[in-house]
Amino acid sequence: MPHQERRRATDRPAEDAPPAGTLAAIRAALPSLAPSERRVAQAVLTDPAQASELSISALGKRADTSVATVMRFCRAIGIANYPQLRLALAAAAAREDARGGDRPAPGTDISATDTLDEIVRKIVYNEVHALEDTAAGLDVEVLGRAVDAVADARRIDVFGVGASAFVGQDLHQKLHRIGRTAFVWTDRHAALTATALLGPGDVALAVSHSGETEDTVEPLQVAAERGATTIALTNAPRSTLAVSADLVLATCVRETPFRSGATASRIAQLALIDCLFVGVAQRSFDATTAALEKTYGAVRRGGRPQPRRPTPAA
Repeated sequence: MPHQERRRATDRPAEDAPPAGTLAAIRAALPSLAPSERRVAQAVLTDPAQASELSISALGKRADTSVATVMRFCRAIGIANYPQLRLALAAAAAREDARGGDRPAPGTDISATDTLDEIVRKIVYNEVHALEDTAAGLDVEVLGRAVDAVADARRIDVFGVGASAFVGQDLHQKLHRIGRTAFVWTDRHAALTATALLGPGDVALAVSHSGETEDTVEPLQVAAERGATTIALTNAPRSTLAVSADLVLATCVRETPFRSGATASRIAQLALIDCLFVGVAQRSFDATTAALEKTYGAVRRGGRPQPRRPTPAA
């Protein structure tokens, strides 16, 4: 279908938004919210349990905004109405409490006085949270459509720069090992050159945590114009990259000023890449197993062919 008619694959009825992923959805939406809506988000994130007990007017007053803005905020994060938001916040707060009370606060950044032990606990805690939140917010139906697209593709082109380039290279290596025609492009000009060869039946997948990296957004948009199926892997489901894609695989990662969240974002991205790859590999289980054994054997013996044994005399 024409790209301008494409419907974002992450769009779904507001009442289907998973309560367990509500806080993660709010954090992911923060960059794209209007200033008044962002104040509502901050009020909710500061104390979800208490916010769940407030009336809509009380929450609006706490966020120094109007009831209408609170309703717009609800719709922006995929919640149909305020009573549903209160229920979702109560469930999310209970889930947060169940994770334990003596661990670092979610999103806690590294400080100048932290011991090495504290650094380890904070990093691991943030990464575990990133994986749990990403799993809670993952649309498995969209993942399935992405698996179908990659499994049936004539070729797969992966775009990513900076830290996202490593994630793209991981997917490329995995797909190449099972005999898929895949390429990874970490340079904007090379990526744009590659899109000239794409068309219907091909897949373009772009990785960008912010979803606003121009070097990644532009190649995906050009690939879409040429008719390729486009997939965005991003932490911002309302970003330019996400809006430009047919399918959106969204991570849910809490950023921190020290950028320990940059580590967590990569972990979450790699987890989704693994889910995508295993889904593709499963579609041709026997052929995939054989290919993995062959490639593993080639590395194990250093790429050298096995010596041929002499034929026994008759």
